[in-house]
Amino acid sequence: LSLLCYDYHVTANSLVYLIVEITVLDTSALEYGNNMPHADAAFVPSGISKTEFWAHVHSQLASLLEGQRNWVTNLANASSLIYSSLLACEAHFGAGNRAVNWCVEPAPSQSSRLLLGPFCGKPACQLINVAPGKARGVCADAYLQRKTLLVPDVDAYPGHIACDGETKSEIVCPLILRHDGEETAIGVLDLDCLALSGFSEEDRAGLERIALLVVDACDW
Repeated sequence: LSLLCYDYHVTANSLVYLIVEITVLDTSALEYGNNMPHADAAFVPSGISKTEFWAHVHSQLASLLEGQRNWVTNLANASSLIYSSLLACEAHFGAGNRAVNWCVEPAPSQSSRLLLGPFCGKPACQLINVAPGKARGVCADAYLQRKTLLVPDVDAYPGHIACDGETKSEIVCPLILRHDGEETAIGVLDLDCLALSGFSEEDRAGLERIALLVVDACDW
């Protein structure tokens, strides 16, 4: 049985902490009629390669996010879809002690901290410092450096923040907002794994495409 846990972190001036399900009253959603997302979006075909898996998740997520621009709504659905899809793909992401067990993501603010936002899975770290001189960990470093970090052994990473002591490896992809020739880091997409070297370059490429899709689909 795979155990996969997903969460998002957002940078903000006040804490937003949402678990598993979010309901937001928004009358603009009425414009979209009955074209609502559906649980079958998390179905993963058998016998596909890891590259095909990420292409499939990207396609399903693009359909889920169509017609919606609210970042809370979209991050909640993105978290659920990634969580459920990885759970359904044991061939590439493992079961038992090879399971993926976490994910994290920050969004725009002038604050020097990352705060927890929409996610699926175990309770997660609520706050991560990104201020100079602080012990920051992988998520904050990817956020500040604006590049994907692939960490085969988290215990060997300087300043690693252990939200789950069972995590052995990690991949963190920044969310980059591009506007008028400028680039601003607004968050990170983070996956943790219970095994050493749990992620590959294929996962890097797949997550970076997912990150671009999520950023473009939301009003920040």
